[in-house]
Amino acid sequence: MYTTLISAADLARHVTDASWVILDCRHDLMNADAGRDAFAAGHLQNAQFANIDTDLSGAKTGPDGIFRGRHPLPERAALLATLRGWGISDGTQVVAYDAHGGMFAARLWWLLRWIGHPAVAVLDGGLAAWQAAGQPLVTPTAPRAPGAITERPSLTHTVSVDDVVANLATQNKTVVDARAADRYRGENETIDPVGGHIPGARNRFFKDNLTVDGRFKDAAQLKAELAAVAGDAPRAIMQCGSGVTACHNLLAMEVAGLPGAALYPGSWSEWCANPARPVATGAA
Repeated sequence: MYTTLISAADLARHVTDASWVILDCRHDLMNADAGRDAFAAGHLQNAQFANIDTDLSGAKTGPDGIFRGRHPLPERAALLATLRGWGISDGTQVVAYDAHGGMFAARLWWLLRWIGHPAVAVLDGGLAAWQAAGQPLVTPTAPRAPGAITERPSLTHTVSVDDVVANLATQNKTVVDARAADRYRGENETIDPVGGHIPGARNRFFKDNLTVDGRFKDAAQLKAELAAVAGDAPRAIMQCGSGVTACHNLLAMEVAGLPGAALYPGSWSEWCANPARPVATGAA
């Protein structure tokens, strides 16, 4: 069972296994069609496309009419239906990949753990590692028979915006922001409607988890770096712009042997939507 990362060489040995499901999570925050277009142009054999906006996220506005962020968590029943449509059952090994260092594939990894499915891994190095290993891309996709995955006890933790608000006073937990430093400091509002960060939050850009070739750093190096920022893992809260790249830091924590950190799903996009919530700018 692969539960965090898988190499291109290991995946190549299983790419035609009937009990494996491969999902292409490529995406572009500035172009909603880019991921699907890239998938149509060429993808791993037997891969299916997972759309960050529709398959891996829920409605931006809750039943109460309040904005929940750009990529709120999907309803569990809807997620299970989507996973079954991809042919995933309780015994299925799932592999997610993208072309962005795992920033989107990690979201799928986290969601499967959220509904209690441990057999999910991210392709280390993504599409670039696959092609560097001499593996081909294909264009047709064979249909899969529906799966029968069931919900089991969650392997993850989440916190709500109210929990994060309460933490402003107690500082019992360490909030770690996965966005680039300029967005964290409030100097780039290309994606964020309001610049800055949650007061007291520390910054760990998700790309800092990777080596120059786009693969994850080794466990020992990740452990040293992440522990210095996040502190005690069970008392850490991971967030980002919309709850997607925060999952990359959560994956890195698992690789490092530092389990137990929580995801704030709404992240900065939910936080800054309410002007009553405080905003900090500048360096930590």
